[in-house]
Amino acid sequence: MVFQANLILIGPMGAGKSTVGRQLATALRREFFDSDQEIEQRCGVDIPLIFEMEGEAGFRNRERAVIAELSQRSGIVLATGGGAVLDPDNRRRLISSGRVIYLFASVAEQLRRIGGDPRRPLLQTPDPQARLAKLLAQRDPLYRETADQIVVTDHCQARDVVAQILTQ
Repeated sequence: MVFQANLILIGPMGAGKSTVGRQLATALRREFFDSDQEIEQRCGVDIPLIFEMEGEAGFRNRERAVIAELSQRSGIVLATGGGAVLDPDNRRRLISSGRVIYLFASVAEQLRRIGGDPRRPLLQTPDPQARLAKLLAQRDPLYRETADQIVVTDHCQARDVVAQILTQ
């Protein structure tokens, strides 16, 4: 089998990585993987419970293992968790296994899309907007360093983001 570069979606929570990834995979007739869903399937529990039982460090160890495995595949579309880029090994693996697309969403857009979602452990705080702003400030340089392409998803439908990725 000839190696076919993967398409990898990175970006903050609420940027549309999973939704866009599924539609992109369908358009390209590729297999779709979501690293967070893979972790949940393998553990048999949801991410909030993993955070509760193992803390963020435990979750990040699981995430590193899943990304190491999935990045060895060929010709897939992969949506990563928002914090996947925090790990230098993850960044190296993603860069070397395909085309990395940073789906950027402003803090206001993230808050609109996922602000009240109880399944987001990092947002279980009195001020989710401040937490999102802090996370974006910390991670944006890493997303940009890792990405081959940046697509702004604010006020966009997933199909429009997919079309933009396919034309670039």
